[in-house]
Amino acid sequence: MNIQPAGGRAGSILLTSAAFVVVIAGMRAAQPVIVPFLLAVFIAILSTPPLLWMEARRIPRPIALLIVIVAIIAAGFALSAIVGTSLRDFSHDLPFYKERLTALTGRAVGWLQGRGVAVSRADVLAQIDPGAAIQLVADVLNGFKGVLANAFLIFLMVLFILLETATFPRKLHAILADPEHSLARFETFSAKVKRYLAIKSLASIGTGVAVGAVLALLGVDYPVLWGLLAFMLNYVPNIGSIIAAVPALLFALIQGGPVTVAWAGLGYALINVIVGNLIEPRFMGRGLGLSPLVVFLSLVFWGWVLGLVGMFLSVPLTMTVQIALGSNADTRWIALLLGTGSAPPDPPQG
Repeated sequence: MNIQPAGGRAGSILLTSAAFVVVIAGMRAAQPVIVPFLLAVFIAILSTPPLLWMEARRIPRPIALLIVIVAIIAAGFALSAIVGTSLRDFSHDLPFYKERLTALTGRAVGWLQGRGVAVSRADVLAQIDPGAAIQLVADVLNGFKGVLANAFLIFLMVLFILLETATFPRKLHAILADPEHSLARFETFSAKVKRYLAIKSLASIGTGVAVGAVLALLGVDYPVLWGLLAFMLNYVPNIGSIIAAVPALLFALIQGGPVTVAWAGLGYALINVIVGNLIEPRFMGRGLGLSPLVVFLSLVFWGWVLGLVGMFLSVPLTMTVQIALGSNADTRWIALLLGTGSAPPDPPQG
């Protein structure tokens, strides 16, 4: 007769929690290695569908792989050029724009004082740094510049990951005790993540192009930069689009005044409503299977663990954890808590 120790379950939970803390601490310590690897996996996942599409049309795999690699290199060079040029010009002009914004803040305080509002210009400037929001975009671009410094390492990892796509299923089939069961679960997860990343990438490209076009029409400086920022931050759920809009709207205010910033704000609102509330939900179907609270908490958690890249990949990483938890009967309740309220599908049976 097997006797379960009285504290067996509590001890198991404690041991699992301790292991979780150790793993997270290790991930934070190994961030310089993990971040390039996750970016490589992200790029490889986005590159796999066109690679398979070309192979399905009888294009030899080496040629298809060469086309994909050339496209990745071209995109990397273009992104590096845009970020580098924009960061150099933006950093050069940053003191001028901070001074202009401080002057606008002073005039706004004077306007309020002229209408009987008791407010001190010194107190306002002490509590609110007008240049902080503009400095934010420089910090974000510097973060991406640091990521691009590992471009060669990321490229090599993407290349080797793509080379493994043809043989990886066969390797899993050879080493797994129940390959049909495990591979079915893996394919379900892979298809879900690929679909999310593909739709989110297309939506982000559309958002970036639309934002750049609107700001160019309004005559706001650096429209390509703001479009690129909108594209990148659109991957960050819930708050990414808001963060991307703040510095661009400040520039619109500095250059064109209230009318220009009002039109720019309207453009941002329309773009995000159309993309975020109409286009993305239509093509994502039933959604991600994650509750809005979990999406936000995952943004904070992965951003704390892995920095800016963790914020971008917070949803795919949390989906990975949810699917892994849902595949085990003992942890399915946690997967249910992470979801939208409906029970996750039962794991495939072998």
